[in-house]
Amino acid sequence: MKLLCLGTIALHSLPSMAFNTQDSKTLELLGKGNPTVFGKGFSLRKEAYDAFIQMRAAAEKDGISIHVVSSYRNYAHQNRIWERKYKRFTKQGLAPLNAIKKIIEYSTIPGTSRHHWATDIDIIDKNASYSGDVLIPKKFHGDGPFCKLREWLENNANSFGFYIVYTDRSDRKGFKYEPWHYSYAPISKPMLQAYKKLDVKKMLQAEKLLGSEHFDEDFINSYIKENILDINPQLLG
Repeated sequence: MKLLCLGTIALHSLPSMAFNTQDSKTLELLGKGNPTVFGKGFSLRKEAYDAFIQMRAAAEKDGISIHVVSSYRNYAHQNRIWERKYKRFTKQGLAPLNAIKKIIEYSTIPGTSRHHWATDIDIIDKNASYSGDVLIPKKFHGDGPFCKLREWLENNANSFGFYIVYTDRSDRKGFKYEPWHYSYAPISKPMLQAYKKLDVKKMLQAEKLLGSEHFDEDFINSYIKENILDINPQLLG
């Protein structure tokens, strides 16, 4: 992806938005809104839900049972994840900034998660034999239980509008490779474009999250460029 510079400029150069705004679209981008979602055991916007149901049915014909591990998460949910990990890592002896760096290998800062949009899913194959933690890259490769799912998704997911977000491209930075995380592009692409117009720096500095006193300008600029924008180019719009 070589649109990072333009994206980063946009995130900082447009007029600041008040994050206590009652604009529902802005609140939904930050995970603080109330989007209409559909699903049993998972939650997606209607168009994404319909496409997922079609994709799941197609996979079933090939012996794969797509199971959603995570979908829509609001701000409070993401903040619970953030606080749990921050407390655990700092109790283990990591310095605050190193704890934050450890968290953002796989987890987003509240208010910046794509799961806030009800367009993204983390998925596994329920028909596979597995134990322990499931969202581990090695379980999707080699002789891992979800290899068949990964191969099926690589060949078929795009035709249903779903694209992997955090690829294994060697020059990609930000969040580590997640072969389980897919996004419904017809909705998430315009939502990312709207998100890029927000003053993310102001939002992160105002939220008073655990450890946020370490969110200096260099950290935030790097997070925007690498974690928010360094994704599958097909999801950039």
